[in-house]
Amino acid sequence: MNEQGSCRLRADTKSWKFTGERAGAAPRTMDPIRAGTLLLLLLSSVRLSLQTTEVMLLDFEKMKGESGWLTNPFGKGWDLLPDWRNGSAIFMYTVCNVQEGEQDNWLRTSWIYRSEAQRIFIELHFTVRDCNSFSGVSGACKETFNLYYMESESDVGINFQKRLFRKIDTIAPDEITLQEDIDSRNLKLNVEVRSVGKLTKKGFYLAFQDIGACVALLSVRIYYKKCPGVVQGLAWFPETVAGADSQSLAKVAGKCVENSVPIGGDDPSMHCNTDGEWLVLIGGCVCEAGYEKVDNKCQACKPGFFKADASNNPCQPCPDHTEPSSEGATSCPCQNGYYRANVDPISSPCTSSPSAPRDLTVVGSGSKVMLHWLPPSNDGGREDLIYVVTCEQCLPDQGECQPCDSSLRYSESPLHLRATSLTVSDLEPHLNYTFTVEARNGVSSTKSGRSYTTLRVSLNQTEPPRVTSVNLEESSKNSLRLSWTVSPRQQNRILRYEVAYNKKNDEKSYTVQRCEGNSVTLSKLSPGTTYTIRVQAQTPEAAGTYSMEYEYETLPEEPEGANQTAIIAGAATGVVIIVMVIIFVILLHRSRRNGRSRQSPEDVYFSKSEQLKPLKTYVDPHTYEDPNKAVLKFTTEISPNVVTRQKVIGAGEFGEVYKGILKKSGKEIPVAIKTLKAGYTEKQRIDFLSEASIMGQFCHHNIIRLEGVVSKCKKISH
Repeated sequence: MNEQGSCRLRADTKSWKFTGERAGAAPRTMDPIRAGTLLLLLLSSVRLSLQTTEVMLLDFEKMKGESGWLTNPFGKGWDLLPDWRNGSAIFMYTVCNVQEGEQDNWLRTSWIYRSEAQRIFIELHFTVRDCNSFSGVSGACKETFNLYYMESESDVGINFQKRLFRKIDTIAPDEITLQEDIDSRNLKLNVEVRSVGKLTKKGFYLAFQDIGACVALLSVRIYYKKCPGVVQGLAWFPETVAGADSQSLAKVAGKCVENSVPIGGDDPSMHCNTDGEWLVLIGGCVCEAGYEKVDNKCQACKPGFFKADASNNPCQPCPDHTEPSSEGATSCPCQNGYYRANVDPISSPCTSSPSAPRDLTVVGSGSKVMLHWLPPSNDGGREDLIYVVTCEQCLPDQGECQPCDSSLRYSESPLHLRATSLTVSDLEPHLNYTFTVEARNGVSSTKSGRSYTTLRVSLNQTEPPRVTSVNLEESSKNSLRLSWTVSPRQQNRILRYEVAYNKKNDEKSYTVQRCEGNSVTLSKLSPGTTYTIRVQAQTPEAAGTYSMEYEYETLPEEPEGANQTAIIAGAATGVVIIVMVIIFVILLHRSRRNGRSRQSPEDVYFSKSEQLKPLKTYVDPHTYEDPNKAVLKFTTEISPNVVTRQKVIGAGEFGEVYKGILKKSGKEIPVAIKTLKAGYTEKQRIDFLSEASIMGQFCHHNIIRLEGVVSKCKKISH
């Protein structure tokens, strides 16, 4: 430090120079190296954040030298250097007392109001010069500096107490400005970000501790993060402050945008992480009926369009045979004469009832006729066309008609026909039949009119009536009592009935029995035998056709004394089972009593023995009077010639930690080198050796392996 207060570091003609005056002094022109450094700084400050909102608490660049930061000791160490660029002042804090031995220089910010932040982020832009680029410096030269913070409820002014500050981290550069970088005027700018949380007081201070490095602090940005207000899944999520814990996720409930509803009825939610990013959308919203999704909002359907359900599907144009809809329609009304069935979706076209079937014809033979027709010329625009056939019968000499008897037989159900033909059997003679064939579809019930065609059929044949059903009234082991039915209108024409029957397995012979009534008892039958039975009606003119075959079985003949034998067998079986249960209970009781008498408490205690695993004994190195002996016993001495330091990666309790290379068995192994700082105390030396002795005793894949210790005085090469 010269008498005028300027800070200059001079080594030789190729040295790196920070040239400038203290705050309040006349500004001076910045040299090209610093100008290039600041240009790189400005480019690095351009940030794009699509997911995160950063709320700035402090920006050193925008202070334009009016920071009001406190240095300790005052007048030594950190210095504020101004310069000019494009007519604007640019400031930086520098320190470079590498030739003055041990250093403890502090730079404290002004009091910073925390606002709503729970975790703050500190972004530093800085350069560090390589200690080897200085000639004649002591071992106190460092390439790192420390970052601290202190919380307080109010501004404490110039009352600066180091002990109240808590360390955040040791800041080590990724790239060090080497001598060749200085020669080529290529400064290595480093950007490091650290975070602190959870903050609880109204404000805080940051402090930078120099312990003997050559550092230029170009930019300090302090901010906290928010998850920005965003519409996701048609739900609005408000701006949310990121949490303090890096492992926690803040659950935030969303609100559906206008004209939308939550999926499943539950409000959507998202999680805001500590980096201010939205994660894990749960649920979501969909547009209401009559609205469609446009970007991140729900917009009403245009006239002539509709949407029937709550979804994110687009609005659809009104289907055929509907009236034009208004804006925001959920459906389109049908035109006059067109309808929708109850099962039709609201998005389907409107349809009409079919026209009548065409060209109904009939072909008859005896008591059977077959109806045939053509499909209607207009099916109404539907695919669910069916036909319904109904029948009425009328006496020739009477004008009254009534529905046909249930004795008529149809080739398939006449109430739900898909085919265009139907066969009707068992028609009675001397009756007039009227058949109606109606065409229907899904909307026929909504229309009052019917679409049908009719045809009249007259039967004048004299064929005797046919027995329609034969029923079993009573059965025994030697007889069957039967009855049957015929059309009531033809019973007066029947002279008698003929019943033909035979054993089911005997088709070569059968027996015929005649009777005048519509019932008969077949006797002298074999017990437990199935008989095939047919009945024929006979008139004075002729005999009718036999009915269909029916099968009935006589009761089996029970052997004498069978019931008594079953009772005796059941009783004997029950007695045997009871005796077996009693014997089993007695044996089980004795077995449990003998088991308890033989088992002692020791048997229970040692019944589940486990084999003890061998244990390894670890020795506390503090039991050795001389810690050097513990190091020799538990570690391996490594020659300093096979170890090379590369760069600082951090700082430990005893000194700095380097990344380096260990040459072993012709191979180069990357290692971390932990050093004992210069000016150590005797206690620090003993603790350092004890830590090495402890680590040397471990050999496990989950524990860092100690390769060895360099205890010689020769300096490890860079």
